[in-house]
Amino acid sequence: MNRFFPSAVLLLAGGFALAIPVSSARAQAAASTPLDANGPVKLLPGLDKELIDTAAEPCVNFAQYSCGNFSKFYQIPPDKPGYGTAYIIYDHTQAVLHELLDSVALPSDQHTPNEHKIGDYYATCLDDKAILAAGLKPLQPELDRISALTDKKQLTDLVAHDQMINVNAFFNYSEQQDFADARQQIAFVDQGGIGLPERDYYFRAGDAAEKTRKDYVAHVATMLGLLGEPSDQASADAQKIMTLETALAKVSMDVTDRRDPHNVYHMMSTAQLTQLTPDIDWPQFFASTGVPGIANLNVANPDFFKGLEAILDSTDLETIKAYLRWQLVHSAPHYALPKAMDDANFEFFGHELSGQPEQRPRWERCVSATDDALGEALGQVYVASAFSAAQKAFMLEMVSDIEDAMDRELDAQDWMSVETRIKAKLKLHMVANKIGYPDHWRDYSKLTVVRGDAMGNALRAAEFENQRQLAKIGKPVDRGEWFISPSTVNAYYDPNMNDINFAAAFLQAPLFDPQASDAENFGHIGAIVGHELTHGFDDEGSQFDGNGNLSDWWTPDDRKKFDAMTDCEVNEYSNFTAVDDVKLNAKLTLGENTADNGGLRLAYMAFLADARRKGIDLTATHDGYTPIQEFFLAYGQDWCGGWRPQLTRLLAQTDPHSPDFIRVNGVVQNLPEFGKAFGCKVGQPMMPVNACHVW
Repeated sequence: MNRFFPSAVLLLAGGFALAIPVSSARAQAAASTPLDANGPVKLLPGLDKELIDTAAEPCVNFAQYSCGNFSKFYQIPPDKPGYGTAYIIYDHTQAVLHELLDSVALPSDQHTPNEHKIGDYYATCLDDKAILAAGLKPLQPELDRISALTDKKQLTDLVAHDQMINVNAFFNYSEQQDFADARQQIAFVDQGGIGLPERDYYFRAGDAAEKTRKDYVAHVATMLGLLGEPSDQASADAQKIMTLETALAKVSMDVTDRRDPHNVYHMMSTAQLTQLTPDIDWPQFFASTGVPGIANLNVANPDFFKGLEAILDSTDLETIKAYLRWQLVHSAPHYALPKAMDDANFEFFGHELSGQPEQRPRWERCVSATDDALGEALGQVYVASAFSAAQKAFMLEMVSDIEDAMDRELDAQDWMSVETRIKAKLKLHMVANKIGYPDHWRDYSKLTVVRGDAMGNALRAAEFENQRQLAKIGKPVDRGEWFISPSTVNAYYDPNMNDINFAAAFLQAPLFDPQASDAENFGHIGAIVGHELTHGFDDEGSQFDGNGNLSDWWTPDDRKKFDAMTDCEVNEYSNFTAVDDVKLNAKLTLGENTADNGGLRLAYMAFLADARRKGIDLTATHDGYTPIQEFFLAYGQDWCGGWRPQLTRLLAQTDPHSPDFIRVNGVVQNLPEFGKAFGCKVGQPMMPVNACHVW
């Protein structure tokens, strides 16, 4: 079950990694891992001069200049698909959480109820011997449900049950804020049910795509075989499952079209949904998930549900049962499955699709699993020692500076009418700033965690969370709710909430460091604050008003001018090559590219205002750089590192964020102030004749 979440999330990359030393004493010191006696991985400083490749030309390739020496100190280890600046923060946080969970995993009467829960969950996840001994027994009740199917009419209750344990067979279902009335929570159903990362994986041409599909079918057959199917039957069923999923993909919308909120918002009555897919008894389905009487809901993709009916009618029951078994083991937490299944899942999704040679260590996977299941219980313990009130106050001041810059930026847009500007400023001033952690912690008292029952804990945690979400349907929105845990190294903007959210774990050096210079902090976290704020005014977020409602608050002429400016970015970024023969999908990445460009410009404006206020001499040099140059270098070092080619290919086809080196070069080339700071000449790559400017 997936909550419908249209907002753009700042994903710093697709994988996390530990540092491996390559050379020098500094590299050896930087490479301390959570398992070392030296403690957590050392965080980078606000500006790391050793990472700068002075042999590179900043006006030609600023990403190389600001981060070119990164690979001399850090390599991607075999158990990770990528490594970069934010992953050092991630590693550091994982080490802190590792130590914290190790301490509460030891039974003690001194632990709080939440500490008991997270300790038991973590300890049980670590116990791979018990998981191996249990085998498939914990999943047997779910397999028996599938085996008991004798008629397609029984699918309704089974699929409803599966949705509650995060098995999204055939489609997705959950709750969301109503796009038309952001004060209310409503139900939604959406396309789903495929196993490959995105619908175009089923249709993309080329040898690489064909090989992925062939290997996917082989992987499905392997998993069915491990469930006990004879080899010939498993191979035949895998091919039938591929045919079924291809049919689901064919009636699905692609990731680019789904970026337009109008494309995924279609309010319908339950009776209208029933007309689309009568093979599902929708009133019974909703009742089985604990939400009877749903009269109206968002059917995100009506064409999908019309197509689903034809697929259900044309697919025999035995194929459906094989598909449900596959979806069960595909969706189940693989750390709680027998080792052979866990290894097989990693081999395809981790190794082939992401290029990761080895599986992450179990302790790290169990830290993540505990965070996924009990995020605010773990987060409450984490922030007590890792995030102070002073840090929060410092961050709020930074956000205020960036918002002031956005206010001035709106005044400077001579293309914008007074009517639209007034509404834009109203929206800006309504943005809620959520920093560190929620004001009210989630109650986990009704979640049962049993030491020694890894799969049971995971399924109960999934059902607990889904029940919590579905219970919101028909109720007023809780605008204090967070959708990531405090220990998540991430940040996001939610257009429905009209808020920016920065988790405590994200607010660490070098991205945020009260001890760093203003130039460094504005270049690092200031640009990211600006990024999230700009999302409220990108091609997607700008369709929501200050209350979070999908509303056309622009004049037609202003919208036309805005679209022309975003078209400039689409044309510009379409010329970037992500990896090998894969060009960037600039329509998919448009919102993130707009936010990257606008975010850095807002941070720059805020830094100049801060410097004037504090009397900072912007012409003075420190270790050879002016404060303005340090500002841009700090921004460039947000994106140090890289991903394996396989992961880069995957993300270029599915993720709305550009690769990291493009997030540097693609942005600074649109900011003439960068060229001026580094003495670039017009016509050089980082200072083109024509630059794009949206915000």
